[in-house]
Amino acid sequence: MSNQELILYEAKGRIATITINRPEKAHAFNHGMLKALHNRLIEADKDEKVKCILIKSTGQKFFSAGYDLKEIMADREIANKIIEYGRKVNETMLLMKKPIITQVQGIAVGFGVLMILASDLRIFADRPIEELYLRLPEIAISAFPQTGATLLPLLAFGFSNAKRLLLTSDKVGIEELKGLYFPTRIFPLDQLDAETLSFVKQISKYQTEFLFFIKSMLTIMHKGYIKSCFDLENECANVTYSGKKTMEELDEFIKDLYKKYP
Repeated sequence: MSNQELILYEAKGRIATITINRPEKAHAFNHGMLKALHNRLIEADKDEKVKCILIKSTGQKFFSAGYDLKEIMADREIANKIIEYGRKVNETMLLMKKPIITQVQGIAVGFGVLMILASDLRIFADRPIEELYLRLPEIAISAFPQTGATLLPLLAFGFSNAKRLLLTSDKVGIEELKGLYFPTRIFPLDQLDAETLSFVKQISKYQTEFLFFIKSMLTIMHKGYIKSCFDLENECANVTYSGKKTMEELDEFIKDLYKKYP
């Protein structure tokens, strides 16, 4: 399938809907899909009729399994492009003026989780943990946490919970997410599509200036911090992938980071 078929787009009334459509690969993102997703976000942001963006995926088992690891492992150049566009997508979602609502019906891993965290509001299906969970597996699979993998959990869950998710690779189900006040709404799976659309329609009825300024003001307050966090991830990843370092070398590098990112 083409990237246009893997990332579906529909603008109807005040709502733009972006649908991830690669169920046979658990909605894992390759470079082309990331680029298409980024282009669709920009298109929705520029559309004068659109006030809200809804992101969802097809099927029931997976929201998204993250990046296409086979593509990353096969070609270093492609891997770098995936990292580049993964950051572009999440940074765009954070900084763009229009509210983004993500509908989560199944399992989310890695970049799939990051997209949910980068969204402004999240609608979840009410399912047991074996059918719906969030997991950041980077430390368990030796994939360095980039494209917002340290920043976004910190923004969403706070310092302690971000460390727990990143250092343990634990699965987090809907009951625990409730305790973290993370879901905006929770609906039965068989009502998820209809109830989410109804919710998004209600949000889109609010005065445009209120919608855009509330998100933008909050983002502007943190924009320098957001950019520096993405840069910090990339800088640490470059050192990690450049070869094994001694404890002394790592210590000196981390000391320099404290000075560079006060």
